[in-house]
Amino acid sequence: MHYKEAKSILSSKNGMNLYRGCTHGCIYCDSRSTCYQIGHAFEDVEVKRNAPELLEDALRRKRSRCMIGTGSMCDPYLPLEEKEQLTRRCLKLIDRYGFGFTVITKSDLVLRDIDLLQSINTKTKCVVQMTLTTFDENLCRILEPNVCTTARRIEVLDTLSRAGIPTVVWLCPILPFLNDTEENLLGILDACFEARVRGILCFGMGLTLREGNREYFYQKLDRHFPGMKQRYVQMFGSRYSCRSPDHPALMKRFHTECKKHGVLHSPHMVFQYLNEFEDRQAGDQLSLF
Repeated sequence: MHYKEAKSILSSKNGMNLYRGCTHGCIYCDSRSTCYQIGHAFEDVEVKRNAPELLEDALRRKRSRCMIGTGSMCDPYLPLEEKEQLTRRCLKLIDRYGFGFTVITKSDLVLRDIDLLQSINTKTKCVVQMTLTTFDENLCRILEPNVCTTARRIEVLDTLSRAGIPTVVWLCPILPFLNDTEENLLGILDACFEARVRGILCFGMGLTLREGNREYFYQKLDRHFPGMKQRYVQMFGSRYSCRSPDHPALMKRFHTECKKHGVLHSPHMVFQYLNEFEDRQAGDQLSLF
């Protein structure tokens, strides 16, 4: 871990990354790709310690309120967040200034901030997004070794739902020849339906590989699944998109099950929901008349 004084914090699309790098150790992580130009060891997480000050200045300058997002590149609930509390400090500002919030995480540490998430959600919209990859706990410990397993994440989704906080699941990546099975798909979907998730994002049954994350992924395949790297090389070569041979059938089942349970399942609809700012206080005032 090392500290950095950042120059800015909000992107043009109102996203922010409070940390740069990750210690989750997920073997498929796209954020390792060299195109992101992380100029330090990926596990040596960069902490943008002035992020709260930058965020407050940015929120003050906003002409209108909107959704603020985090977690698209690096999880804001890494273990070091327990001490640094950048995410919590930023949440307090988002709550104070009346902005909406959405976060992508794999960590149960998000429950620490349930008080702020609920407070934001009473005034506007607060959505917690959580990534789920495999229903097999043993496989999960290999694919995502330093983060809580799927079973715990499902418990978190259920807890958030019971607290009135809407949730969205990222069903990805589905790794060809490892977890691209109907059994795995239905196991995750059934858990999502029981946890009352609002939407599920799935861009296809497969994963993406490019320089940086490809080499790391293949190293882990050699370690945990001997012979699997050769199977990938033979099937996909140097392609960016590595689709499961069972992609068509699995996607058809995915959409059918989501539609049956009334869960948002097209990326367009899910992103529309995530990006739409809701002023619930204004709505409450109008309802009085």
